[in-house]
Amino acid sequence: MKVIQLFKNESQIIKRAARGNREAQQRLYEVHSGKMLSVCRQYVKDLHHAEEVMLNGFYKVFTHLKDFRDEGSFEGWVRRIMIREAISFLRSQKKVEFQEEEEIIGNHYSFDPVTAELNADHIQSLIDSLPEGYKMVFVLYAVEGYKHSEIAKMLNISEGTSKSQLFKARKMLQEKLNIEKATGYGTGQI
Repeated sequence: MKVIQLFKNESQIIKRAARGNREAQQRLYEVHSGKMLSVCRQYVKDLHHAEEVMLNGFYKVFTHLKDFRDEGSFEGWVRRIMIREAISFLRSQKKVEFQEEEEIIGNHYSFDPVTAELNADHIQSLIDSLPEGYKMVFVLYAVEGYKHSEIAKMLNISEGTSKSQLFKARKMLQEKLNIEKATGYGTGQI
């Protein structure tokens, strides 16, 4: 097996790519495209559309590469572009609806240890089954680590709506997991 050194100096490759060097751009694409497709896929259910979103995102990355300030990780900067591109795609498809915020009273839902027994594809399919608004807020909060204030700004919703969407997404996922646990589906139990 041949081991490939990813970067001798990533910032040099980024600078070359920013000057339009196609080999450097290709190198950045090869290193980051797998993770970025995964990011896009978390938001966009259809793999072909997720690939399209990723490619459009990389177009924006290379178009705005001169704006990268090297003040954080390059991967994080690219990831934010991919997230915004996925959100923009979903909005253009008119698939995102947010229910206005509601007062949340009662139980807090948390995931059961049964989730440890599920594989990543199954978990992704459960997340994909959520309504788009729930899914988007859930992924931004639980997977990407954004705060409700950041999500609200990004999606042009109130913080309360973001919290409500997250609560409802968690509740819906917990209900689906409880059904699977009761039937033994997806847990290895029969």
